[in-house]
Amino acid sequence: MIQDFANWLVYKILEFTPHTQLGEAVNFFVYDTVKILFLLYAISLIMGVVNAYFPVERIRVFLITRKLYGLQYFFAALFGAMTPFCSCSSIPLFIGFVKGGIPLGVTFAFLITSPLVNEVAIAIFLGAFGIKITVIYAVSGILLGMVGGIVLEKFKLERYLSPWIRDLLVQSNAESNDWERKKTPFMGKLPVIMRDAWGIVKGVTLYVVIGIAIGAAVHGYVPAGFFEESMSRENWWSVPVAVICAVPMYANAAAIVPVIEVFVAKGVPIGTAIAFMMATVGLSLPEAALLKKVMTWKLIGIFFGTVTAFIILSGYVFNLLISC
Repeated sequence: MIQDFANWLVYKILEFTPHTQLGEAVNFFVYDTVKILFLLYAISLIMGVVNAYFPVERIRVFLITRKLYGLQYFFAALFGAMTPFCSCSSIPLFIGFVKGGIPLGVTFAFLITSPLVNEVAIAIFLGAFGIKITVIYAVSGILLGMVGGIVLEKFKLERYLSPWIRDLLVQSNAESNDWERKKTPFMGKLPVIMRDAWGIVKGVTLYVVIGIAIGAAVHGYVPAGFFEESMSRENWWSVPVAVICAVPMYANAAAIVPVIEVFVAKGVPIGTAIAFMMATVGLSLPEAALLKKVMTWKLIGIFFGTVTAFIILSGYVFNLLISC
């Protein structure tokens, strides 16, 4: 439905020419902007209802004090793998999790895995590369999210969240406790939940527009010749070069898998190609622009640096496993 609206607005009303670079970029911008703002409002409403009946502090205490033996990271990564979101579309759920009092490391486990693995990409991978490589890709994506979440949790990064998101957390906690104390019925909570959800949307709209505009500018632009030449060389630095070159790109896993198939057919090592794909879908400039509303630049740098290092390591491991 959102895609139909984008097509109607861009090609019928604004009269851009279909299948041109400019037309596709504008269509992409309209579609992703509407989709992410809609997701953000819907998820904020849902998390508002959750917070109304399960106070933030209670959720946080449960996850911190119970001995879950790391299962919270596994379930967050698994949930991420089950959600068909790109790196930017995952941000609304990330905000909802932080606002809901979920520990930051667990939230990062979801944010890392969500764009990396989804059922569509798995289906395409299965047809293109077979079951062995597909299993390695899916399992490694989930493990990457888990390990990344655990490592980032050790850094105690909550202090690097933006004042905006910290204020939201305090406000949400106060409202939940007040409702619990007064035994406020659901219909009495609903107007406040809707107001808070709309406030979140208004607070991040500018960052959504900036992030998606960056993504639209590079959408569909993959200089294949350059990447094939750089990644096909048998050098130790081919994996890091592939990952670093991929970070500015912006695409979802389903869109980039056919490109990876072409790379492999032209001699790029499969592990290097998968690392390129993971960096493309898991990290992007639009994602950084959106995250700026909820994180300081230092936290964004730590997040991007940690995930980039793990993806590079994964590329070497992929090449080793697949060559065996």
